[in-house]
Parts: sequence; C-alpha cells; structure tokens
Amino acid sequence: MSTQIALPLVTARGAETVVMGPSLVPVIEALQAAERWPFRTAILAGPPRSGKSLLARWFAESGAGEVVDGADALPEDEVFHRWNRAQADGKPLLLVANRAPGEWKVALPDLASRLGAALLIEIAPPDDELVAGLVAELSARRGLVLGEQVLSYLLPRLERSYAEIELLIETLD
Repeated sequence: MSTQIALPLVTARGAETVVMGPSLVPVIEALQAAERWPFRTAILAGPPRSGKSLLARWFAESGAGEVVDGADALPEDEVFHRWNRAQADGKPLLLVANRAPGEWKVALPDLASRLGAALLIEIAPPDDELVAGLVAELSARRGLVLGEQVLSYLLPRLERSYAEIELLIETLD
C-alpha cells in the first residue's frame, strides 16, 4: 500500500499530505538534494493536480530555496530576473510548471540556455500504488467509505491522471 508523507502545511482545508507511490520517490529525493542541482536550479514539471504546488510549498517552507510557481505562464523577463537573483543570492531556485521547458515558447536565448541547464524533475502519471493511495486519501477527505469490491472494480479502470482521479471521487460524492 502507498505511504503518506505528512507535510507541515496548514491550509484552509487543514493539514495536507502527499500520497506517495514509487513514481514520486525520485521527485521527493531530487527536491531534498537542492545543493546538488546544476546551477542550484531545478524545474518541477507535471500534469495539473499532481501535487506540484504542494511540493513546492513544502520546499519553500523548509527553507530549501526559492520557488516560482507557474513559471511557464510568467513573462520571460520575470523568470530570467528571478533566476539571476537566486544565482546572486546563492539560493536554490525551484521553477514549477505544467510543462517541461522544451515545450515553453522562450524567445530570450539566455533564458532558454539556462532552462536547458537546469535539473528537470518530472512528475510522472500515477502508478497503480499511487492511484490506490489517492483514491483512499481523497475518499477519506470527503468522508466516503469505498468497499474492497468497489476499489477492485475501479482501480484497473481508472485513467492514470491526477485530475481524473479527483473528478471520480467528486462524482462519487
């Protein structure tokens, strides 16, 4: 069964957790090793609802470095400025995006080369263990009790998408 990492975050909904599965282990390990990132910069990319922003808040609140969430949607000069400021301050920089930098439309050659030099940390689609953990966690948050027969039926049929898993639980509720 999947494990959960309790993150020291309190939001309007209360404490949040990251449900872990084998597909997220390399992401967590990379975030915990900011001192080894090339140019002290990494790009955390993944699909919507995959936990990027939650992981980024944990990274920032742990004091590991600076975070720019939604970096792929910001003006290039702002991303470039934040990169340069982090380098000048000697702080690790985590850029969070829905897409890998190769898919961004970057016109500034200096920014394009810097993005290409950064460590890319990609959140993969959820594996079977993570899907089961997400269904259990999201159901529990809504007070839903799903029996083993329901889970046995749902899990092999669920699309391996974070957003679709949330939509399913919302629909069941």
